[in-house]
Amino acid sequence: MKIKKLHELSRAELLQLLTEAAKNWLAHDGLWFRAVEDRFGMEVALELDRQAWEKFTVIEAKRIMKYLQLKPGGGIPALIQALEFRLYARLNRQEVIEVSEDRCVFRMLSCRVQEARQRQGLPDFPCKPVGLVEYREFARTIDPRLETRCLLCPPDPHPPEVWCAWEFTLKKDKLAD
Repeated sequence: MKIKKLHELSRAELLQLLTEAAKNWLAHDGLWFRAVEDRFGMEVALELDRQAWEKFTVIEAKRIMKYLQLKPGGGIPALIQALEFRLYARLNRQEVIEVSEDRCVFRMLSCRVQEARQRQGLPDFPCKPVGLVEYREFARTIDPRLETRCLLCPPDPHPPEVWCAWEFTLKKDKLAD
């Protein structure tokens, strides 16, 4: 058996490797969360997860911006492009709808975390407190003028075809921080 090196992989193999790496990242995140939840309870686990995501999402946004050569202040088009390059985009089915120059709605149509919980007979993961900082800080990193509003996210009720939805609005009169 010939051992392949990374630079020898085909495009399809590299894309599959990227998907597997995203799965590993999410598995680690989930295992970490469950360990904290088992030890300290859901409330503490959610707060620590929220704190971690508040920082991680900025790092992820900055790295995506660097890779795509996006300058801060790119508005809705830059946000839509950056959302496509998040690790979640390799694992979950998502869409951006109602796109205009100063507004869009991002929806998570499939969610690997929530669907795994369903298969295990568990209730929806109450990810809204984490999502509030995750999407707000991601959007603000792309463009400080972007404001984020949660339209729905567990534990909120949601239709079966949408797990969460977020509205992003560009405030043109807002000064950059």
